[in-house]
Amino acid sequence: MTQTMLNAVVKDTIMTAAKVSAPILISVLVLGLIISIFQATTQIQEQTLTFVPKLIATAVVGIFLGSWMLQTIMAFTTRIFDLISKITT
Repeated sequence: MTQTMLNAVVKDTIMTAAKVSAPILISVLVLGLIISIFQATTQIQEQTLTFVPKLIATAVVGIFLGSWMLQTIMAFTTRIFDLISKITT
């Protein structure tokens, strides 16, 4: 395995991880920002007010985009296994 191949695998790994995790992270980030603004304006400092909506948003995004996330991870795994089979032959 050359340095170029290793760099390509690392880049592909990071890009796949970012692509799969981005929808959940962005939705929770936006929801957390909205809740923080709401808490600052109303001066309600309840901890469960931030936790429960983030948990629900994570579940909703996971339900709607779970199949896409699974397909993306499976495609990445297939590429890695193909690369491994090319190295050993």
